Amino acid sequence: MTKKISVIFADDYELMHYSINLILSMEQNIHLVAEAYNGEQLIRLVELHTPDVVLIDVKMPVMDGIEATRIISKKYPTVGIIALSIFI
Repeated sequence: MTKKISVIFADDYELMHYSINLILSMEQNIHLVAEAYNGEQLIRLVELHTPDVVLIDVKMPVMDGIEATRIISKKYPTVGIIALSIFI
């Protein structure tokens, strides 16, 4: 049996959460373990779950994705980070 890839998603838009949930739910080998709406919340969730991958929005309130990425990559170098952004 193949190990599922654990993922935490972080974005401040509810529509993105809905969309990512829908997309990831179609993948058998991916498990969305948690969702965050800002960088500080994301860091707490990474500490709790230590996922394989973090999908992170660049622009978020409280702490942006760039600063959260710096902290996560320093504390958890084995966690993969994929940055997402939609600038309208």
